[in-house]
Amino acid sequence: SDLLLFGPTYVFTKPVWGGQATLSMAGVYGRADVSVDATLTGPGGDVLTGSESDSLTAFGDLFPSFSVKWNKGVHNSMVYAMAGVPVGSYEVERLVNLGTNHWSADIGGGYTYMNPDTGREFSATAGITYNFENPDTNYQNGIDAHLDWGLSQFVSEQTHVGLVGYFFYQITGDSGSGAVLGDFKSRVNGVGPQVGHIFEMRGGQAYFNAKGYWEFDSKYRASGWNGWLTLVIPF
Repeated sequence: SDLLLFGPTYVFTKPVWGGQATLSMAGVYGRADVSVDATLTGPGGDVLTGSESDSLTAFGDLFPSFSVKWNKGVHNSMVYAMAGVPVGSYEVERLVNLGTNHWSADIGGGYTYMNPDTGREFSATAGITYNFENPDTNYQNGIDAHLDWGLSQFVSEQTHVGLVGYFFYQITGDSGSGAVLGDFKSRVNGVGPQVGHIFEMRGGQAYFNAKGYWEFDSKYRASGWNGWLTLVIPF
């Protein structure tokens, strides 16, 4: 899949709960290609083989979120809440979809250590996602826990390099009458390099980041390489 994620964000000028509050609406647009080779053994021992492929270019779901951040010297903390709104392209008989066709809710918090004297930075954000049932398939994904982390060193006042990673682990199994394969609890981990650069734009600070992940220890999830390019533009 090749995806474009866009997220206009509003930062409140007045403090909320003594911190800096932001409101964001993220969306997804892109293309996904899927191919499946399957071998099935029937009740009588007959072996059936087949293959199928599909592709789709469309919009995905919307993800509104609200967060509050606090700063105390080199220590920074954050809490957030996010919802998944199922408005993306979805057809129950289609092999590939960019919409999930079910609501979701995600809550969590984060911490960043940033020392401007040494240029060292460490960040971690953890959260839990609850998924509601897909009404077209009667399938409900289980609750999952996720942790994203980053470690970097500023080599100049504008540029930093380092590592990023994540852990994804499904806490409870899938359920519903459509969960014919059992609880199907999944997991996957990823780690890789990152580089970021801060620069002036429109009278404010813009930010560019490039990072890549190699996924490992996966179960019931697709795994491989994935790369992300991020551009934050001040308006």
